[in-house]
Amino acid sequence: MYKISQRRYLGNKNSILPFIDEIIQNEIGEFYSLCDIFSGTGVVGEYFNTSDRKIISNDLLYHNYISLSAYLNPEPFDEQKLTKIIDNFNSLEINEDNYFSINFGDRYYSKNTAKKIGYIREEIKELFVNGLINRKEKDILITSLIYSMDKIANTVGHYDAYIKKDIRKNELTMGMLNIDLQRNQHNKVYNKDANLLVRDIECDILYLDPPYNSRQYCDAYHLLENVALWQKPEVFGVAKKFDRTKLKSDYSKSDAAKSFDDLIQNAKCKYILFSYNNMGNKGNSRSNAKISDEDIMKTLQKRGKVKVFEKEYKEFNAGNTKVGDNKERVFFVKVSKFLY
Repeated sequence: MYKISQRRYLGNKNSILPFIDEIIQNEIGEFYSLCDIFSGTGVVGEYFNTSDRKIISNDLLYHNYISLSAYLNPEPFDEQKLTKIIDNFNSLEINEDNYFSINFGDRYYSKNTAKKIGYIREEIKELFVNGLINRKEKDILITSLIYSMDKIANTVGHYDAYIKKDIRKNELTMGMLNIDLQRNQHNKVYNKDANLLVRDIECDILYLDPPYNSRQYCDAYHLLENVALWQKPEVFGVAKKFDRTKLKSDYSKSDAAKSFDDLIQNAKCKYILFSYNNMGNKGNSRSNAKISDEDIMKTLQKRGKVKVFEKEYKEFNAGNTKVGDNKERVFFVKVSKFLY
């Protein structure tokens, strides 16, 4: 069974979950609701998910939303049925080319594996359209496909480019997801711009982990986004990306500080936890933080007193730049200035 944490993802918070938990225990104690408004793969929400809590998860990228829905929403599903479907998918040998194999075969995957991926994704669509699986079951199958693809992709962990050498002939093997519906009873999952969603929700804890720099997540995960949406768009360039204009995050642009201030000032919550590393201007220009410490403090102080917690972490580095002295920082605010 796939656990929610078993995906390679830039900036994932697996390693600092106990650190975040310690801050919550010491500064907050008991709470009912937590909104992870830039969820990514959803490991933060899953970590704090219990049957007597409400976890609100959100991500702008559709493939992340599908995964969040599969793991964290409360809708029922038939595990026995899905296991049979997955077993059938794993036994397939596909000879015909399709959209996925034509565009991504012999690049991110071997030609035969790409044929199988494209065929399976089309089958999932047909099962749903014909009413043979419900929405939750569709999301589970797509997520299983994405997780199994991620394990064997001919990449360094993202899809900005593929490794230009002999492709590993690893077999695509899907698996069931490790889902605990009992814990999901009160949860909500969204696929919205965070700055719009924050106006419509209330929570005890608002946890924010936005993009840090100019590297757009829709560029890094365009292939998985393509599979999740399955609209078969035209792709271009060596990396075979589709038009991602509508998926660009404002938090990776020059006016990120303005977007951050807008979100914080419209947040209806009791506590704010904001994860942001200390890269500043220590890396190359694409790695540099888009929101300065001065702007972070100026924005957060409008809502209450700010505490800063730090923990050293191992950097993700796709190149040869040595930065060092990297710290994951969590800014904490007990909201005292209610603007609603």
